[in-house]
Amino acid sequence: MDFGKEQDRAIILGEYIIKNKATVRGAASKFGISKSTVHKDVSQRLKKIHPQLYKLVKEVLDENKRERHIRGGMATKHKYEEKRHKKETDNKATKV
Repeated sequence: MDFGKEQDRAIILGEYIIKNKATVRGAASKFGISKSTVHKDVSQRLKKIHPQLYKLVKEVLDENKRERHIRGGMATKHKYEEKRHKKETDNKATKV
């Protein structure tokens, strides 16, 4: 996606993060840019060009930061549940 100016990109990213309660990683993936670019746009550029939007984005990112250990734990739990299910399925197949 061609954003034109860096300021335009920062605003678009900020609005996307707020609307979708997205993470930096999620926004980077959606727009096909690096996480460091997203982070710089929403934490440095946005602060200068649109302080009100910056504050709203910061709230979303701070919330994501507070919750990341929970999401990480859920991902780990899911990973091991899938492994256990696969092992049980494999064991049933070999007994038949």
